[in-house]
Amino acid sequence: MAGIQASGVGSGLDINSLVAQLVSAEAAPHQQRITRHEMAVTTKLSALGTLKGALGAFKSALEPLKTTEVFQTRKATSGNKDVFTVTADTDAVAGHYDVEVVNLAKAHQLASGAFAGGSSSVVGYGSLTISVGGESFTVEIDEEEPTLAAIRNAINEAADNTGVQATLLNTSEGTRLVLTASETGAEHAIVVTASGGDGGLDQLTFDPEGVMNLTEIEPAQNALIRIAGFDVESDTNVFDDAIDGLTITAIAPSDGETVDLDVSFDLDAVQSRIQKFVSEYNNMQAQLARLGSYNAETKVAGPMLGDALLRGVESEVRRVISSPVEGITGELNTLASIGITTSATGALEIDNAKLTEALNEHPEAVAELFGSENGIAARLYSQLEARLASEGDVETRNASLQKELKDIEKDKEALSLRLAQLEQRYRAQFTALDSLLAQMQSTSSYLAQQLANLPKIG
Repeated sequence: MAGIQASGVGSGLDINSLVAQLVSAEAAPHQQRITRHEMAVTTKLSALGTLKGALGAFKSALEPLKTTEVFQTRKATSGNKDVFTVTADTDAVAGHYDVEVVNLAKAHQLASGAFAGGSSSVVGYGSLTISVGGESFTVEIDEEEPTLAAIRNAINEAADNTGVQATLLNTSEGTRLVLTASETGAEHAIVVTASGGDGGLDQLTFDPEGVMNLTEIEPAQNALIRIAGFDVESDTNVFDDAIDGLTITAIAPSDGETVDLDVSFDLDAVQSRIQKFVSEYNNMQAQLARLGSYNAETKVAGPMLGDALLRGVESEVRRVISSPVEGITGELNTLASIGITTSATGALEIDNAKLTEALNEHPEAVAELFGSENGIAARLYSQLEARLASEGDVETRNASLQKELKDIEKDKEALSLRLAQLEQRYRAQFTALDSLLAQMQSTSSYLAQQLANLPKIG
């Protein structure tokens, strides 16, 4: 016992150190096993996240190619964007048009005469009925507050206001009440009539069929454009149905001049979508290759080497990419036929000249190749959508791995509880040993003392 460093009581055993070492020795293999398991699951989750991201990005690139309609993209251009702008949808037909902007739509605006007393000028009391486009509301002007400011406030605060904004304009002659329709167009003309009271509100009436005491600053006017010599009106400056598939927005009158409007196949937009499809495919393939790789020199394997999910995705995608599309007549039934080929590394490459020629001469065939029912983009999108669905392979695997992580946490908790119980048992045993040794040392000291007191022989 002399070799044990005493730091406790009784026998001098270092109970804390002994218990800690024994518990640590017992825990080490279990903790190592749990740690290895946790690292393996975490690595798999990270790899699955990478796979999901790569598939998701490729799926997004397939979105604008999975139907034939997207290949009917049309590009509309205005010869002078200061006069009008134009956009086209898939219903637009290629063609050329001469467009003249005759006038823009205007909101009806009326102004009263000038009141020298400003906003506090007394106008009168009674009822004002204001109609906009045939829909009217009435405001009551109180005898106690018949001022210009009170009239403005009553109009703006009316709960049933049908579309009129009242403001006060301070001019050199005095303050004027200005009424402006909230919407443009001839159908939103303002009519103001007065009734009751002291007759002062008659100064604010405007009725084309009666008295007009307000001055018309801006008429209620529709926008008017002339296409190929034919007039087209709109109550706003936007013309949605003047030409099928086109939206024309008038910006300024063209002063009697016509401006070119051209509609054509948007080759650049379609080529850009196909380029993105190729780029995202190559990015996805690079990620898949890394996940399933093996370096013979370093003997380092990718996190999904030999994984059935990874192999399934790779073979599924490659089969669709390399196979002819069923149901298409003619020669343009493979990606290679329009200039998209697979290199030795598995990446896709584009022959831009060949692709441009195919799009210019056979746009419908290219559309069928990608977006028909059996088209490349349509099939790939459907397959990836199934893989990434909430009940698909990827999410099912993710849920399984997440459950493993939760089980690992339970294992950690169980191990902690077991070690706590083990520590408690060891501490109890060493405490009992310490007490026994203390008793033995006390007995040994007593016996030694008694023997020392015995008479010596001779």
